[in-house]
Amino acid sequence: MKFAIYGAGSLGTVLGAYITQSGTPIELINRNEKHTTALKENGATINGTVDMHVAVDAKFPNEMTGRYDVIFLMTKQLHNPEVVTYLKDFLDNRGVIVTFQNGLPEPGIAEIVGPSHTIGCVVEWGATMSEPGVCTLTSDPDSLSFHMGKMPGVPDDRFELVKSLLEKMCPVYVENNLMGARWSKLLINATFSGLGTVVGGLFGDVSETKTAKQVAIRCMKECIDVGHAAGVAFAPVQGKDITKLFYYTNPIKRAAGVALLPIAMKKHRLIEPSMLQDLKKEKPCEVDAINGVVCEWGRKCKVPTPINDRIVEIIKKEQAGELGLDYSNIYLFDDLLRWV
Repeated sequence: MKFAIYGAGSLGTVLGAYITQSGTPIELINRNEKHTTALKENGATINGTVDMHVAVDAKFPNEMTGRYDVIFLMTKQLHNPEVVTYLKDFLDNRGVIVTFQNGLPEPGIAEIVGPSHTIGCVVEWGATMSEPGVCTLTSDPDSLSFHMGKMPGVPDDRFELVKSLLEKMCPVYVENNLMGARWSKLLINATFSGLGTVVGGLFGDVSETKTAKQVAIRCMKECIDVGHAAGVAFAPVQGKDITKLFYYTNPIKRAAGVALLPIAMKKHRLIEPSMLQDLKKEKPCEVDAINGVVCEWGRKCKVPTPINDRIVEIIKKEQAGELGLDYSNIYLFDDLLRWV
C-alpha cells in the first residue's frame, strides 16, 4: 500500500517521522525547496519535547507517481480547490484524503473527491519548523492525540487503516460527531491561535496574561454561542467538556473560566500559532478559515461576534504591515471588554 503526507511542514514532518520510525514507509511531500532538500539529504530531526532523527522519504509534488491509498493533507485550506483537484488524480479507487486542516474543510474536499474518499482529523498538539529539516514538537508527549471522523460512505477497513497509521504516533479517538470535534478545535484555534497571532506570541501568552485572558474567555463564549445557534453539539477535547468549563452567563462563572485557562493550556503553552508562523515568513495566513468562519456563521445565525471580528481585523492589518506583531495589540480590545 502507498501512503503520503502532502504539505509536510512542521506537523507533517513530525507525523511522518513517527510513522517512518515505526517501520511503515510514507512519503513526505512538500513544495518548500530548502525543507524538502534538507529532508532528502539529512533526514528529519524532531526536537523540543522529544529527541528523534529519522531518515525519511521526502519528495517534491512533481515527483509523485502512482496511486495512493491514504493521503494526509496538511496544506492551508485556502489552497484546497487547486491542491485537492491535483491530488484527486493520485488517489486510488478506494483511497482517502485525510484532512488535518483548520476550520471546516471536509465539505469542500468532499465536493471534489467525493464523501466516500474524505476523512477529517483534528490534531491536538503543536509543532514549529526551527530550520529546514528540523521541527520542534511543542506539546508534552503525554498530551498528544488525534480525533478522527469520516464522511458518509468511507469504508470501515479504510477508516481503520488510517487510524492504525496515526496510532504509530499517539492515541486516536474516533468521533461520531465529526462536526462537533471540528467546532471544538475551531474554538481553541480561534481563541489561542487567533489571539496568539494578535499579540505575536505563544498559546501561553494568551492563557497566562491578565488582559489576554479576559479577551480569550469572551472569544470562547462567542464561538460556543455561534456553534449552538448553528445546531452544533461540541465534542469533548481530550475528555474535557470545554463548554461546561468555559461558557459563562454571569461574572462569577466568567472569572472561574479565566482562572482555568492557564491550567487547561499548561501542556500546550509553548505552541506557536501557525498563523503567526506564516506572518513571520511574510506568507498569507488562514485567518478567514479560523476566526473568519466563526464570524461567517455568526452572521448566518444572527449571533454577534465582536471579538472574532476584531481578531480578523487586527491580523489582516498585521499581514498588511499596518500593525506590528506585538503584545500591545491586545489593548485594541479595550472598548469591547467594557460591554462584552
